[in-house]
Formats: sequence, structure tokens, C-alpha cells
Amino acid sequence: MRIMISADMEGATGVTWTGDVIPGTEQWQRFRRLFTADVNACVSGLVAGGAQQVIVNEAHSSQRNLLLEDLHDQARMLTGRHKPLSMMQGIDSDVDGVVLLGYHTGAGSRGVLAHTYMENSITGVWLDGVLASEGRLNAALAAEYGVPVLLVTGDDLTCEDAASYAAGARTVAVKECVSRYAAVCLPPAVTSSQITEAATAAMASAGRSDAVVAPHRIEVEFDASHLAEAAAVVPTVDLIGVRRVGFDAVSMTEAMKAFKVVTHIAGAAIEDVYG
Repeated sequence: MRIMISADMEGATGVTWTGDVIPGTEQWQRFRRLFTADVNACVSGLVAGGAQQVIVNEAHSSQRNLLLEDLHDQARMLTGRHKPLSMMQGIDSDVDGVVLLGYHTGAGSRGVLAHTYMENSITGVWLDGVLASEGRLNAALAAEYGVPVLLVTGDDLTCEDAASYAAGARTVAVKECVSRYAAVCLPPAVTSSQITEAATAAMASAGRSDAVVAPHRIEVEFDASHLAEAAAVVPTVDLIGVRRVGFDAVSMTEAMKAFKVVTHIAGAAIEDVYG
């Protein structure tokens, strides 16, 4: 059994505000250790449940946050940016299951540090007409390769969201959302134990199934009209509202590549102060 962990940081143990996850800050240095501890707890559980190989794909911001020197010795880590499938790089390499660790709710939803790819600026993303978090988008991509989502960790609202797109997955709520920047947090000793236990049990669901390749539509709404106009310059991307664009793709792989282009172009169009 070969398992992949897509590791994001906003949903890690104790994380509640911007400074916790922005590379270079004092708090980021602190929470890198807690983030790595969550990953290690998950690896321990996966291995105990029968995983022979675990690949950890760094999925947050610079994608250079986890501490390799502290990583579980039965894991390998894919770190660094500019990966074709971004958060899900490696899903096409015959893995038997994926864990969405440290995830969060999507733009337009309640949740600790809720967003979808861009930290602000995007007010909503819809996949085939359903408001979509990064978890929903990435689960749909996994399904295209027949890979089940085994476990999702994050705040309590992230776990509720996961139930709607990965009904068979285990969940671990490492904190309870109070607001976008506040949560009731469990200590690392508790969350590590819970993550390990859930990962061990989740291995019972590991194993690829038939791939589900189908056309998909993604729509993205921004907080300013010029961002939508910038994104609509991309061929196949249509301006469908003052602040909204949409595009169709023949597969989820192609949809996510196009989404990545849209967010990069919109991000480059943001100006200081006025956005």
C-alpha cells in the first residue's frame, strides 16, 4: 500500500491567524513544528494500518514549511513549488489512498482561515454548481485516478465539509471554529493521538477503484471586477458576471490546471491598498 498525504497548514493543530502560517514570521517558525507533528502522527497511523510507503506533498503557500529534519523516518517528502498538480502532485502515481491533512473550509464559508487557494480576493469557487473548498476540488481530482480520500483533518467545520464530498473518510477536528481568526484548540498531545488512531483505522478503506473521468465546470467569484477581467483573458475562461468567471474542462485534471492559471493571473492583478 502506497499512501499520499496532501499537507496544508491552516488546519494544523493550534493555527488560528495569519502570522501562524506566513513564512518568515516568528509564529510560523513555531507552528512549523506543530504542523510537522500532525504529519508525523498521521504517518505513524498509516504505517500501523499497513502502509508500506507514505509520500507527503507539501501543499501550503511556499510549500517549504515542514521540517525535513524532524520528519517521520518512514515517510518521504515532496517539497517546493511549481508542481503541475500543486496540492495533489503525486495523485497520479499509483497511490492507494490520500489524506487531506491540515485542511480548511473554502472561500465564502465560515471556518478558521477559510479561503480557496488565494488568501482573500476570491469570495467563492463552485465545482459543477456546488460551492467548493480546496478539499472538494482535490477530492474530485483524486476520484479521477480512483484514489479514495481516507482521512481529513482541520477544524470542526472542515470536518463537516468533508462529510459532503468524502462520505467514507475519517475526520479529526483539531480545533473548534469560533471565528475566522479564533478557535478552541486541543493540545498537540491530544491531536497527535487522535490523528494516529484515525489514520490507522482509515487504512481499512485504502485501495484504488475505477477512475472517474468526466467533464467539469468551475466558476470563480472575486472581490473586485478587475480580477475577473484579468482572468477572462485566458482562452476558454468566460466573464459571466461583473466579478465572476467560468470555464469548462474535459477532466478534473484539466480543470485544476486551468484553475491554477486563473488564480495566478488574478493574483498578479492585485494592487496594493485597493486590491
